[in-house]
Amino acid sequence: MKGAQIVVEILKEQGIDTLFGYPGGMILPLYDALYDEKNINQILVTHEQNAAHAADGYARATGKVGVCIATSGPGATNLVTGIATAFMDSIPLVAITGQVDTSLLGTDSFQETDIMGVTMPITKHNYKVKNPKILAETLREAFKIAKSGRPGPVLVDIPKDILLNEAPFPKAETVEKKPAEPDADFKICTAEAAQVICDAERPVIIAGGGVISAGATKEVIAFAEHYNLPIVFTLMGIGGVPMSHPNVLGFTGMHGKKEANSAIYKADLIISLGSRFADRLTGNVDKYTANTKFIHVDIDPAEIDKNIPSSIGLAGDMKTILAMLMRREPTKKLDSWWAEIRSLNSEFAYDYDVNRLTLPWALHHIAKATAGKEFAFATDVGQHQMWCALHLRVEEPRTWFTSGGLGTMGYGLPAAMGAQVAYVTQGSKRRVIHVAGDGGIKMTGNEYYTIARLNLPIISIIVNNTSLGMIRQLQTVFYDKRYIACEFDYNMDYAAYAKSFGIDAYSVSTPDDFAVAFNRCLNEADKPHVIVVNLHRSFVEPMTKGGAKINEFVDFK
Repeated sequence: MKGAQIVVEILKEQGIDTLFGYPGGMILPLYDALYDEKNINQILVTHEQNAAHAADGYARATGKVGVCIATSGPGATNLVTGIATAFMDSIPLVAITGQVDTSLLGTDSFQETDIMGVTMPITKHNYKVKNPKILAETLREAFKIAKSGRPGPVLVDIPKDILLNEAPFPKAETVEKKPAEPDADFKICTAEAAQVICDAERPVIIAGGGVISAGATKEVIAFAEHYNLPIVFTLMGIGGVPMSHPNVLGFTGMHGKKEANSAIYKADLIISLGSRFADRLTGNVDKYTANTKFIHVDIDPAEIDKNIPSSIGLAGDMKTILAMLMRREPTKKLDSWWAEIRSLNSEFAYDYDVNRLTLPWALHHIAKATAGKEFAFATDVGQHQMWCALHLRVEEPRTWFTSGGLGTMGYGLPAAMGAQVAYVTQGSKRRVIHVAGDGGIKMTGNEYYTIARLNLPIISIIVNNTSLGMIRQLQTVFYDKRYIACEFDYNMDYAAYAKSFGIDAYSVSTPDDFAVAFNRCLNEADKPHVIVVNLHRSFVEPMTKGGAKINEFVDFK
């Protein structure tokens, strides 16, 4: 069959029911092959970057590989930010790009770009298929790499003539490899780690994004309850364990909850489950690690000792490792540690009693209004992202979508769209609540067009504080309030912008007005809505001091 038809057949073979893309000359043979295909939902976006973010959101919502397609040259390069976002957050993605004919490669022909060279540092692997005989095999391998081990993006670049011409289509091999049994040394290391847990006086679990990738929520809860361990989250780990679980302290890191950061500082043992100890989590590494032991569980051996040296490293399947760690019975009840933690919770409880509209108040209202109901949350990047991590209540895995590693402004709306498409495709009634700042929404707000066209029931909240809030906050702390390139002094009507796409939109400035608007959005569940939240400029608190201990915070008063 033709190469383009092979691509379609492989997509079906891999269980792909949805892809996101934008056409162009070199990828048109694939679009033509999709013309008669009824089992794959082809979503036309408004920009290729949004296709990558939407595929990313789809992957996070489903656990399946997300797929995006684009043409050569600018189409392919527009995918780069989305591919890098997926790479930094370990999201399984396959990007398929068209390329100029094999006879034209290297001639600087129209829209030719070496996308393999461009994306090599931000993919698990990438391919340029110049031999039609290996097209099917290459695509199968791309999907296998994307979803195996530590997930990540893979790019497959296919010249137009390979898509147009005949190529062989061998049957897929169905041989299943059984996972290897842990060897004797690994069992010894795991037993050593279990002993360290039993000996600890003040242990804490850090739940990272690897908990969600591993599908290990039940196992982590069982492990925490077995040893009676408190749990804190990284930004990517939110949703890995229900926030309502009594062992949960909340989000930790640069803008983490004071009680969570204080518990980390006081801990004599930190058990990291699927976290890479990024700088926004640890701050000053020397002060973070002082007088503390570490057990580091991760699917990727390269992460062990990379940022936190001298830890007990357990690289492998998280479920298997946790089961091995629970073979020991706990020797301590940790009563004094839990009494100290309860004291921290009481000391740092957040006061939501306000006399004007703030985003923490609005998010707390959302958390109460959506409790026990089917919702997911997508954020952009900035102050609102940190407020969401602090004040929303995420109770299930794969219902929290945010750009953690790359910090990609503009990520939120297309990712929310991809996740909402996934839920609709699955027949789920779950709705996505999207939160973005007035900076990020200008980057990818054009995707409201696709959301309106598909009538996706997303509730989108635009935080309008007439500034790049996080930039302004950093300039306050580190640059003596020398504000530059951070304030939007030209007024924009964001509600009118949303309405121009045919979306119902509300502009609110008081708590009562927000409550009325949000209630209307909840009740009208068959279409998208936008709420513009007009706020005074303020700062995200807590914020750790640069170079200080994880429990030392900036005072904005």
